[in-house]
Amino acid sequence: MLSGWAALGAMLVGIWVPAQQPDFHAVQAFPMRQDGPVLRQQVLTSEPFTVAGTHGLLVGQQQGELEAWVLPVKLLSHLTIEANVEGYPVPLDLNSMAREIEVRPDRTTITYSHIAVVVRQTMFAPEDAAPVVLFQVDALRPVELTIRFTPEMRKMWPALNGGPPSVEWVAEGATGFYVLHTDIPGFTGAVALPGATSGVMAPYQERPQVHPVEFRLQVDPKTDAGKVYPLLMAVGETGATNAALRLKLVELEADLPELYAGHVARYREQEQTLTEIVTPDAGLNEDFTWAETSIEQLRAAAPDGELGLVAGYYASGDSARPGFGWFFGRDALYTLYAVNGFGDFALTRAEMEFLLKRQRADGKIMHEWSQTAGEVDWSSLPYQYAAADATPLFLTAMLDYVRSSGDVAFLKAHGDAVRKAWDFERAHDADGDGIYDNAQGTGWVESWPPGMPKQEVYLALLDEQASRAMAELSGLLGDDATSAAAKVRADKVRETIEREYYRANADAYAFSWNTGAVDKTATVFPAIAWWNGGEGLIHAAGSLRRWASHEFDTDWGARDVAEGDPLYDGMSYHQGSVWPLFTGWAAIAEYRGGNALAGYQSTMQNADLTLAQDIGAVTELLSGDFYEPFGRSTSHQLWSSAMVVTPVLRGMFGIELDAPHHAVKVTPRLPADWDSAEVKRLHVGDGVVDLEYKREGQAILISLRQVRGGVVRLEGGEGSVLRVPLPAVEVSVGHGLPLRGSRTGQMKVLSESFSGRSLRLELEGMAGTQQVLKVRRNDASVTVKAEGAVLAADGLRVSFGAGNGYVTQVVTLRW
Repeated sequence: MLSGWAALGAMLVGIWVPAQQPDFHAVQAFPMRQDGPVLRQQVLTSEPFTVAGTHGLLVGQQQGELEAWVLPVKLLSHLTIEANVEGYPVPLDLNSMAREIEVRPDRTTITYSHIAVVVRQTMFAPEDAAPVVLFQVDALRPVELTIRFTPEMRKMWPALNGGPPSVEWVAEGATGFYVLHTDIPGFTGAVALPGATSGVMAPYQERPQVHPVEFRLQVDPKTDAGKVYPLLMAVGETGATNAALRLKLVELEADLPELYAGHVARYREQEQTLTEIVTPDAGLNEDFTWAETSIEQLRAAAPDGELGLVAGYYASGDSARPGFGWFFGRDALYTLYAVNGFGDFALTRAEMEFLLKRQRADGKIMHEWSQTAGEVDWSSLPYQYAAADATPLFLTAMLDYVRSSGDVAFLKAHGDAVRKAWDFERAHDADGDGIYDNAQGTGWVESWPPGMPKQEVYLALLDEQASRAMAELSGLLGDDATSAAAKVRADKVRETIEREYYRANADAYAFSWNTGAVDKTATVFPAIAWWNGGEGLIHAAGSLRRWASHEFDTDWGARDVAEGDPLYDGMSYHQGSVWPLFTGWAAIAEYRGGNALAGYQSTMQNADLTLAQDIGAVTELLSGDFYEPFGRSTSHQLWSSAMVVTPVLRGMFGIELDAPHHAVKVTPRLPADWDSAEVKRLHVGDGVVDLEYKREGQAILISLRQVRGGVVRLEGGEGSVLRVPLPAVEVSVGHGLPLRGSRTGQMKVLSESFSGRSLRLELEGMAGTQQVLKVRRNDASVTVKAEGAVLAADGLRVSFGAGNGYVTQVVTLRW
C-alpha cells in the first residue's frame, strides 16, 4: 500500500490534456519533481510560509490561509477552504485540519486531512508568471469545496490605491472567473478556478449587503480522480478588458506544465552548479543549501524588468507591503558576500547594476527602492538614501566580487561609479575627525533613546574597510595615487577609532562618538571590524570574550546591546533584540579573532533557525529575552540566510578567494569531532574546484581538485595539497536550539587559547549544571590531564558551581 505522499507522487505523474480551444477546464495532474531537497514537518498554526518568485508571491500561515501577490499588486488575501462531504452533515473547516507542510525549492504543499476527505494545496511561483495554487482532492464521497478570499487589488506602498475592488463574475459555460474592478482606470485583476462556480452574487435590485467572494467546486471521486484544480491569477495592463484578462488566465493554465518544468530546471541547475558542503553534520549541509535557495528566491523583477534582491517577505496583513518586500541596498550588499561565496556571479552583477542605476549624482548608493517607486515622486520621500552605510558597503562588496570572480573588466566598466562613491564617502565628515559619519544618513540604528549618534563605531569601521578596499580597487584601475591616498586614509581612520572609541578601563569599544561625548553603550557593532578580513580591532580580546558571553550571546543568536547595559530592551528593534545578521558578524569576528568554538556556536545558531519558523528560510529578528521571533519579524529574510553561508565558508572552512591570481587561501577551523569535510564546486573566477578537508594525526590535509574552467592553485600548498598543523588535543561542543519561550541557558565558550602543551578554556554555564565537551586526541600517544573538569575517555565533564544565573569555570587540559 502506498503512503499518502507516495500516492500523491504517483497521482502527480500524469498526462496533461490541453483543450483544443482556449478554455477553462479541470486538468489531469502533470509531473512534479520527486527528488531533490525537501523539508517536511507537522503544521505549526500561525507560523509563516513563503512561496516566492520573480513576478509573484504567496505568503501566509502554515494552516493554509494566504495572500497572493502578482508583483507589485496584492491581488487577494485571507484565502480559506471549507469542505462539505455528501452524506456528512457537518461543514469542514479544512484550515483547522492542516496537518503537514512539505517545502521544496520548487513548491510548497499543505495537506488538510479529515476521515472523509484529504486536500493537498500545492503552490509554486514560476520565473516569469503569476503564482499558482493547485488543489488536489482525495475524497470517499462527492465533496463541494468552498474557497473564499478577500479581493484586494492593492499596489505595494507607496503607490496610490482606491477603495475595495468591486467583484464581477464572468460566466463561461458551467464555470467562469472573477474580475476585480478598481477605481483606477485600467487597473483590473482576475481570478479563476476552472470547474468552479461562483458564490452568492447579489443582483443589482437587492439592497446593499456583503457576501464573501467564493469559488464552489464540485468533485466526484468516481469521475474526477487524478485531476488538479489550479487557482489562476492575473493583473491587467492599462485598459485591460474582461476578454484580455480571460486570455491571460487561459494562457497561464495552458502553460502550467511548461512553466513548472522550467521552474524545476532552474533549481536543478542551481543544485548542480552552486557551491555545496558535505560534512558529518547532515543538518548543516541541508541548512547551507536552503540558505542558497532562500537568497535566490528573493530575486524580484522591478516594473521595468530589472532583477534585484528584495530584503524579505512576510504577510502584509492590512498593509500594502509584504514584509520588507522592497529593494534594499545594504541588505543586498551584505548578502552578496554569500552570493560570491556560492558562485552566482551573475546575480552579483545584476544586483550591482541595479544599485548603480540608482546611484545619486553625488555618488551616494541607495538604501531603499519600492517596487512602485516609479509611480510616485520617490525622491521627495525620505527612504531612497536614508542610510549612510550602503556607500562604504558598495566599495567593499565590489572588491569582494572582484576577488571572488576575477572580473576586473566589470570593475573597469564601472570605474567612474566607484570613484564617485569614494569621493562621496571621503568628502562627508561633519565633525572634521577624518571619518565618514552619520551626517549623511543613519549608520546602523534608526532610533536611539539618548538621541541619534553623530558618528557610530559601526560606520567608522566600515569607513576604514572601504578605504582599504578603495586602495586595492584603485590599484586594479591603474590609479596609483588614489590607491596610496586611500591606504593612508585607512590607517588614519584606524588610529582615530582606537583613540576615540577604545576605553582601556573597560577593555571595550564605545558605541558612538558625539563631538567629544562618548556613548559607552556595550554593543555588538564593533564586530564588523573583521567583516572584510584584515587585522580587526587592535584591542580585541575583551570584546570577543564579551560577545561570546551570555551578555550578548543567547541560545538563538547575538543581541546587539548587552543584557546588563542600562539601555538594554530585548523587545526593542535596536537596543537588545537578536538579529541573525548580528550573529553572523559575531561568528566571523570570533572565527577570525581566534575563538573558533564561539564562532561555531554562533554559526550553528543561525543554521539551526532554518527550521524554526518559515521552513527553509531564516527570520529577521527575535526577542533578546525569550526564544521567540518578533510578531512582525520578516520570516524569509535575505541577509539572515546569507549569515548561514558566509560564516560557514569564510569562518568555519576559512576560505579566502583570490581570483585575479587564480588562488584560494584556506585557514581551516573545523569542529574537532569532524574527521573530514568537503566544499564542492567552489567558484574561483572562471575556475571551479572541490576542496577536501581530512584529518590525519596532528594535521589537517586540504586537497584541491580541479572540476572545470581556469586552473586554481592552493595558496601555501605543495601542488594541490596543503598540510595545516593541528594541536595534539582539541575539544568540540554541541549545538541545538532550545524550546520556544526559553530563556538563555546553554554553555558559552568565552575564550580558548593554546600554549605549548596546554589548552585553556574559559567557559560559562548556569550555576549548578554540568556540561560535557568532547575531547579529541590528534596525537594518540599523549596523556591528557584536566584541571577544572573531569576527563573520562573522550568526555570532559564540566561542573558549574553554586550561584545565581551564569557562573564562570576555567578548564585547562595539559599533555
